[in-house]
Amino acid sequence: MQYNFDGYAFDTGTRELRRGAELVSIAPQVFDLLEYLIRNRDRVVTKDELIDAIWNGRAVSDAAVTTRLNVARSAIGDSGNEQGLIRTLPPRGFRFVAAVNEVEQHAAADEMAASSRALADEPATIEGESDQDVAAGAARADGKPASRLSILVLPLTSIGGGPEQAAFAAGVTENLITDLSRTGLTFIVARRKPHSHTGEAIDIRQAGRDANARYVLEGSLQRSGDRLRVNVQLTHVETGRHVWADRFEKQVVDPFDLQDEIAWRLAPLVATQVVLNEARRAERLMFPGPGDLIVQGMASLCDGLTPRSAVVARGFFERALAIDNRYTVALAGLANVDVNACFSLLTDDTAATLSRAEANVVKALSLTPNNAHAHFVLGGVYALTHRVDQAIAAYETAIALDHSRTSALGCIGFAKCFIGRTAEAETHILEALRLCPHHVDAYYMKYFMGEALIYLAEDARAADWLRRSIETNRNLPRAHFALAAALGLLGIEDEATRAAQEGLSINPGFTIRRLQASNFSNNPVYLTGLDRLITGLRLAGVPEG
Repeated sequence: MQYNFDGYAFDTGTRELRRGAELVSIAPQVFDLLEYLIRNRDRVVTKDELIDAIWNGRAVSDAAVTTRLNVARSAIGDSGNEQGLIRTLPPRGFRFVAAVNEVEQHAAADEMAASSRALADEPATIEGESDQDVAAGAARADGKPASRLSILVLPLTSIGGGPEQAAFAAGVTENLITDLSRTGLTFIVARRKPHSHTGEAIDIRQAGRDANARYVLEGSLQRSGDRLRVNVQLTHVETGRHVWADRFEKQVVDPFDLQDEIAWRLAPLVATQVVLNEARRAERLMFPGPGDLIVQGMASLCDGLTPRSAVVARGFFERALAIDNRYTVALAGLANVDVNACFSLLTDDTAATLSRAEANVVKALSLTPNNAHAHFVLGGVYALTHRVDQAIAAYETAIALDHSRTSALGCIGFAKCFIGRTAEAETHILEALRLCPHHVDAYYMKYFMGEALIYLAEDARAADWLRRSIETNRNLPRAHFALAAALGLLGIEDEATRAAQEGLSINPGFTIRRLQASNFSNNPVYLTGLDRLITGLRLAGVPEG
């Protein structure tokens, strides 16, 4: 159903609020509150009714209700003083008083929109003013199933260490929730530890069901001297299966920096594991919806960009966009495939491919301006089209929107190679790897380092970094070719030839001609470094084309 009022279109099928052509960002709980008021606009709705419908009947403060109402008013251009659309009628309750025109939608469109909602473009955290306000997560009063990428984040348990360590653990949890909500891939539904009234261990699956979440993230931390150990695990609520776990140790230097670093490391790993698990589930569906197609497209790129993975990912994103061409994640995903296809030399028509990528990512940003992934992809478009200053700005915007997107730091470093500032690349790339050494893009960062070092005539170090890249992920053809070039320049011919053949086995279409024709930069310093790379490729026996 679509409700039109005062220049706004409130669509319950797509769960979108628009003012004219502009999409208005609105948190899911606020959307539910507005929907309830609009549906019951013929009468006054009491506070108890709102609490029962929106907060599932749990105890919340008057301040929490007032805060949500004020946010709802702000979203539709109203205010507590004007009350032109939502009126407070003390002590009776609240009423939606604007004139509304209802537009019925086809059932199939509602079904499609439901699938779209499962992969939200704009994630949100259910927040409240006190522990009681967020006591039971985001369970829906209407009994709808958990969102595809929904995660119940439980506070990290502090093992020993007293109140100071417990406060540190609480800070890590808060940072992790914030960074997860910024990834653009996850919907955070709660942030409290469920209580066991019997003294028995918490039933994690039941906690997830109570919060209407598909996944539960739990963990612990303990300290010994200046060493801190963190353990985390991700559980699928429906099956009870642990889909991912990680453990790492860090030295405690600055507690606040360490809190940030732990969250930055965990957020992208958790988001990636959720996507991978959902993609495996989607593979078994006979009639996948748009959200199922999108997660499969995203998962296709997690292991590296090869000619085959590019085709597979592109197919999933295009199928989703054929259903509705406004899916931000699919638009940005398709643009990302095109950017990487150009950089990996999978196409001869780089100009047209990058132009198409830019059109898609600009459209994605017109729909959701604060999508960090879209800004990240836009940075790639700019970097490969002689607009490095704009690329750096786009990467910095992506980082500002999503602090866990540390790979943007490495991209800034490599982009500087295109403008002759290759010596600065190492600092950026090392910082990216320090903040998140096991990021899904870590192999790309190591490759960036290796190729930049070839440009700087540090071939031995380059070979070392490129070997590390390949050990992390073998599915990046350019890493194999760059290793072949470094080894060729070092005079290690047999190993150079083997590295070149390994690269060709993944991307048979790679040629020196394609590399020369890529035209990513005309900076003389960059071109000198590129000539060194090409010399090494020739020594390794890479085809001229």
